[in-house]
Amino acid sequence: MNDPDFLSAKLEERKATGAYRMLSGDKDGTMDFFSNDYLGLVSNGLLKGDQGSERTGSTGSRLLSGDSSIALDLEQFLADYHKEEAALLFQSGYMANLGLLSCIARRTDTIIYDKLAHASLRQGIQLAPAKSYSFRHNDSIDLEDKIKRSSGQVYVVVESVYSMDGDLGDLERLASVCKKYQALLIVDEAHGTGTFGDGGRGLVNALNMEDHVWARINTFGKAGGSHGAVVLGSAILIDYLKNFSKPFIYTTAPSDHSLSLIREAYSYFEDGSLQRTLNERIKYFEERAASYAFNSSIIPSKSAIRCLHLGCSEKAVSFAEVLQTNGIRCKAVRYPTVPKDGDRIRFCLHAHNTKEQIDYLVEKLSELPL
Repeated sequence: MNDPDFLSAKLEERKATGAYRMLSGDKDGTMDFFSNDYLGLVSNGLLKGDQGSERTGSTGSRLLSGDSSIALDLEQFLADYHKEEAALLFQSGYMANLGLLSCIARRTDTIIYDKLAHASLRQGIQLAPAKSYSFRHNDSIDLEDKIKRSSGQVYVVVESVYSMDGDLGDLERLASVCKKYQALLIVDEAHGTGTFGDGGRGLVNALNMEDHVWARINTFGKAGGSHGAVVLGSAILIDYLKNFSKPFIYTTAPSDHSLSLIREAYSYFEDGSLQRTLNERIKYFEERAASYAFNSSIIPSKSAIRCLHLGCSEKAVSFAEVLQTNGIRCKAVRYPTVPKDGDRIRFCLHAHNTKEQIDYLVEKLSELPL
């Protein structure tokens, strides 16, 4: 059976523009400056889970045969831990964003989202019947202008930590605008979970803004070292999602073992020592990099995510290959993942990175012919 001709044509187009994606397999023996394993729960093999879990699978969706007391208990724990009324588990952050945003807004409503919002947020918004607009990144004035021109209930969708730049959402200023116009603020805490706030509760917690955010999405596949996500909100919102969110209703539930990994990850969040070590490593990198010329090309960030902005796809690819050849695990990030001329090398700092590894990273970055 022959494939449609356009498939090969589109792939060749990607190759010609330097945007072709490939899987690379394991990178054993290299220094991890790329993964989202911020606290090292995976790299250090810290998560074991409940090896005696009765169910290796869940047998169906939670509304059929897949529900369990373990899932219900975990949701109650997560709601209490994040200082929210209720919680609902999803199989991934992507599915949580689709599950929430695709069903909460009506045709007469409006969803306004930050221009740099993650693809999963945009996809969920596209599935909703509501009108939608983007606003300039972190620009409260542009947000207010868009709200004034909107109709129905307005939902504003932002992130706490933006994955491609590593900068923080201006949550306080944006929440103030939302309050003024009774818009409902939704915050994706994917990269804030485990790395910001007391006990890794996220940036919303760090800013004491729980009462100013209508819904949060906290994911477990990054600093949590496991898989899945949770939507946090009012009991009414969570009950609504159970009844109208298709990605929840029609998805097979996670196994008991997967749920136990999430709870175990939170024990490391509660302890806080890995989060403190991560912050020490971030500070150490900043101190070491400060005197080098390449530092002027690093996008300003208060998170573990650092990006060397190059603005050229070919340069980003070739420089990443140089770093990889020297045992540093990183990758070039190119258009369309980032805006045109936004090509960069993205790397992350971790609690499991030693100071010696950071010294080596700084040394190799300084040798790049920028």
